[in-house]
Amino acid sequence: MTTAASTLTRKDAPEKAAGESVVTPERFATGMTTFAEWMGLIEKNAETFQRHYDEFTPTPHDIEALKGYVQSNGVKALILGTDWCPDVWRGLPVACKIAEQSGMELRIFERDANSDIMAEFLKEGEFESVPTIVLYDGDHNYLGHWIERADQANAEMAPLRKIMEGKERDTPEWNTARAQYMEETWFLAEGWRQAQVHELLALIEEAL
Repeated sequence: MTTAASTLTRKDAPEKAAGESVVTPERFATGMTTFAEWMGLIEKNAETFQRHYDEFTPTPHDIEALKGYVQSNGVKALILGTDWCPDVWRGLPVACKIAEQSGMELRIFERDANSDIMAEFLKEGEFESVPTIVLYDGDHNYLGHWIERADQANAEMAPLRKIMEGKERDTPEWNTARAQYMEETWFLAEGWRQAQVHELLALIEEAL
């Protein structure tokens, strides 16, 4: 196995990855286990979460690859999320669905109620970015983690931000631009979902 830092490529290694973590096997076991449980907890954006979940179809090839890692190494995942973040609307359903179809053990934690876990996986050591997906093997050894969105999403999202430029927040003009921005992201969302799966698989492959 490679070292924790080298498994992450562009992702940031958590400060405690090589030492003691608050995510013990016992703590891991307390998380929510299904998308349905998450949906029962959240207070907003349930329709958007459900739409991302319903519209995402993982490829058989990716599911078979993940199944192989689950069966051979017991790969499992922890997700940190919130109900107000667009990246979580898209990324959490992806992780839930591939876990369901591959048999991967999954635990979901609400970010703000688990600030000590979030503190281990800050983006650039500073930002509480979500979703954060932390990967472990069957013996609960840390493999790596994935933050926020895929590289493809970062690249394709950048031009869309121009839609919002020069708009004063919470004005009619801003609201119209925001609606256009969100609609444009739906056209690109499936590619971003698939890219997320590929990055997670690459992270696992490198770690193992």
